[in-house]
Amino acid sequence: MAQELNIERVSLECEFNNMDHRTDLNGVDRLIVRRGQAFTISLYLKPGSSYESGTSSLTCVAETGPEPSEEYGTRAVFGLSQNISTSAWSAAVTSPPGDMVALSLCASPRAPIGRYTVRLGSSVDIQLILLFNPWCSGDAVYMEREEDLAEYILSQDGLIYRGSFKYPYGTPWSYGQFESGILDVCLQILDMNPKCLKNPGKDHSGRRNPIYVCRVLSAMVNCNDDRGVLFGKWQGGFDGGESPMFWKSSVDILRRWEANACAPVKYGQCWVFAAVACSVARALGIPCRVVTNYQSAHDSNGNLLIERYVDENGESRGRGEMVWNYHCWVESWMTRPDLKKPEYNGWQAYDPTPQEKSENVYCCGPVPVRAIKEGDLTMRYDAPFVFAEVNADLVTFMKKADGTQKKLITETLVGQKISTKRVGRDDREDITHLYKYPEGSQEEREVFERAEHQAKLNKRPEEGSGLQLSIKVSVDMRKGCDFDVFALVSNGTDSVKMCRLVFGSCAVSYTGVLGANCGFKDLLNVELQPGGERKVPLRLNYSKYGSELTEDGLIRLAALLYDYSTGNILMAARTIVLTNPEIKVKILGEPKENRKLAAEISLKNPLPQRLDKCCFSIEGANLTGGTVITESLGQSVEPGEEAKVKIYFTPSRSGLRKLVVDFDSSQLCHVKGYRNVIIGK
Repeated sequence: MAQELNIERVSLECEFNNMDHRTDLNGVDRLIVRRGQAFTISLYLKPGSSYESGTSSLTCVAETGPEPSEEYGTRAVFGLSQNISTSAWSAAVTSPPGDMVALSLCASPRAPIGRYTVRLGSSVDIQLILLFNPWCSGDAVYMEREEDLAEYILSQDGLIYRGSFKYPYGTPWSYGQFESGILDVCLQILDMNPKCLKNPGKDHSGRRNPIYVCRVLSAMVNCNDDRGVLFGKWQGGFDGGESPMFWKSSVDILRRWEANACAPVKYGQCWVFAAVACSVARALGIPCRVVTNYQSAHDSNGNLLIERYVDENGESRGRGEMVWNYHCWVESWMTRPDLKKPEYNGWQAYDPTPQEKSENVYCCGPVPVRAIKEGDLTMRYDAPFVFAEVNADLVTFMKKADGTQKKLITETLVGQKISTKRVGRDDREDITHLYKYPEGSQEEREVFERAEHQAKLNKRPEEGSGLQLSIKVSVDMRKGCDFDVFALVSNGTDSVKMCRLVFGSCAVSYTGVLGANCGFKDLLNVELQPGGERKVPLRLNYSKYGSELTEDGLIRLAALLYDYSTGNILMAARTIVLTNPEIKVKILGEPKENRKLAAEISLKNPLPQRLDKCCFSIEGANLTGGTVITESLGQSVEPGEEAKVKIYFTPSRSGLRKLVVDFDSSQLCHVKGYRNVIIGK
């Protein structure tokens, strides 16, 4: 007759198991393991007791959530087996007979993630946290290449692409998913979601499925329907909170949310929402990356057509539907058995920025990226909205003073240079080909037919009466400088053309909201000889644009060309990025784990005015202890002079780390920089 093991105490062997499961960066003071992979604990039996193969028994019960149920998969009962199974909950003794037992346990690769209590026999309970396992081939988030896993699970920092499609640049971000306490905050986000509050048993059961978890994250990173993490704000000031440009790390945001009893953190915009979602997904074990779509459309009525209206000076009239200079979302890697199409396994796009409701909640996705490319808009979730973001047609109309309107001849393409950080390098990877076929290809037309994109299918080349209009810019466009931009007009006909050229500029937010005028020119009589060309400059002076710029540092240029002979109107538009000065970071001394280190940080004032209230701040995963370290200057910085500080920090772990730096002043706000630092043991 089998006799139950009489256990006196248990050692969870946290250091060994966490390292084996690649969770040791979370710490080794508790057991954190991944599903579908065995872990081993030590059982010390009471005096007089011993383990005997074939005669000793042990019943194990694993439970998660407030209402554990075998029906929901949140409760599992299993005994000792000869060998560990990695396809179901199992346990096996891996040591010889004696009073100390090495017990190997393994969670099913389909088990819900989260906090577990595992009862061993009748009297001993152990606690553990179970995560998704992208190293396990039986897990829905399995990813084959180690280089990808190092980037999309283990990397705690990265670059998020902003700017414009003509000038994309990477902003450094510290994801910090393994910083102290962050995993607990991520699990709390799941617990605070309305589905859990309404039916906790069903919600905890759903946590076996990365599709469900990512959809929950898409809703919970914003606070529009719930007690989510971030409060979004795109217009007006940022009183009562921080400008979205302030943030450089998810850690600060997540800790503030937890510390303030799950009140939303103010304020976020798209790249901040995406970055926080990426941190949470990686912390839970779901491969994730932030993606930027340049010239991103917001189609609110589902007709795949964005209509924009301008006045006779080319200035926008009415908000209408928008084309953002860029928009960020996230992708996670997983299978999609619910869609029954294996080709739709892989990257899934989802978006935590609150734009439109999906199933009565501000969330979006996950939807297979491949389904967007193929125009398969019946696939869950929210395929039509994401398809429009990268494929909508933009039509511009002029509203004249007499109330009439006229369609303009213009070329503005939606869905350009879709970008993410390249694996293992601080470079941009263009992934546009994953979302769409080449412009004008037969495959693209077939996609439009499948998606019933009538605006694109019926589009014909527009007649420009032989005139061409484009905008060219200077090579060096830095904040604080005066520079020229150019309207380039050419006449491809064999007759003289008389035209009117309107060329203007204004500050603009990254979402396309226009601000004040930064420079304007109206030439009533532009004569173009047959085959001729004219290059018309527009001077942009810092004295005029400096006070009008938003924190995005963007200026929108627009040119209108009126052809007097035909009545046609051509329009060209371009958004330019004014570059910030470089932040220089010099590491003083040899970087070593747990040894105090200094960084000398400097920035040269590029403005023709002094900088007041200057301060630098730094943050970095495993570099600054999960906190922001700030150092203020005691004096103003005159034009052309350097702001310089020395900041001390103590790295906690060896390896390649990214030190993220921010400079702020009354006149020059939130300039970002970084320095990669190799920390020795």
